[in-house]
Amino acid sequence: MKILVTGAAGFIGSHLSERLVDLGHEVVGIDNFNPYYSVELKRLNASDLEKKGVKIHEFDISEDVIDPIFDGVEAVFHFAAQPGISASTPFSTFMKNNLVATENMYQATKDLPNFKIFVNISTSSVYGKNATDDENTPPKPTSHYGVTKLAAEQLLLAYQRDVGFPACSTRLFSIYGERERPDKLYPKVIDSILNDRPFPFYEGSEKHLRSFTYVGDIVDGFVAILNNYEKCLGEIFNLGFDGAITVGEGLKIVEDYLGKKAIYDIRPPRLGDQLETRATIKKAREVLGYNPTTTPEEGLKKEVDWFKDKIWKKINLY
Repeated sequence: MKILVTGAAGFIGSHLSERLVDLGHEVVGIDNFNPYYSVELKRLNASDLEKKGVKIHEFDISEDVIDPIFDGVEAVFHFAAQPGISASTPFSTFMKNNLVATENMYQATKDLPNFKIFVNISTSSVYGKNATDDENTPPKPTSHYGVTKLAAEQLLLAYQRDVGFPACSTRLFSIYGERERPDKLYPKVIDSILNDRPFPFYEGSEKHLRSFTYVGDIVDGFVAILNNYEKCLGEIFNLGFDGAITVGEGLKIVEDYLGKKAIYDIRPPRLGDQLETRATIKKAREVLGYNPTTTPEEGLKKEVDWFKDKIWKKINLY
């Protein structure tokens, strides 16, 4: 199958692209190499993908003409988005990169012959401060990120309901692992410990509960959707590890593995942050056979080892 992945040079998109190639699919990637975080890291990811035969096209899907590269595409995994809850990112940027870009992707795929499924990548942030329930729970996002990701999800599902466009959406829970974005929790603390520099930490967040989910387990979920796409049309799936630990417990795993404490630079609480996420994945288990198994201890050791091997003293992420 010919599959197009947006955000292919990013964290999760790069892992999925590799897995799809290993499964024998033809993969085409799109990425705009946005400098929201280290472009050098994205270039490193892209280089790894190109060695496996994945051609990455540098486009901004919110603005550029992208139709020519969709020839023969049968499935799309749409990762490209404006992430984060930083107050420095204007709302217009979230609208452009999360909603307008998704509409453009729909326009580019709606008339493709033999097109089977458009998998939208959404987030547990649509649920709001406490993301603990199933997919039927009314969303209550508390950030521009959550609001615009919910809008993008519902835009595609509106087309599915109205004209039968073959779309589904996945809501992801706290993904971590090799290639994780540098602005996220674990890369920041690993960098802090290895380089003996302060780690910006939001007051009270050590008590936040998270369904930290290893990236390999998330990719398993996407492959299960591809293998069961006819059952997924019009559906929403929570994908994540169905256990939870506190942020403080996760940090202790990293500190213990590295044998050294982080230097904490305590900041005021962050607006829009989630207090608790706990993935309810009964639907994904029943429909997809989804079964994440990687414990935080196992997954975080892999991330630390990757960071030391690929990033430390090689790429300046900050």
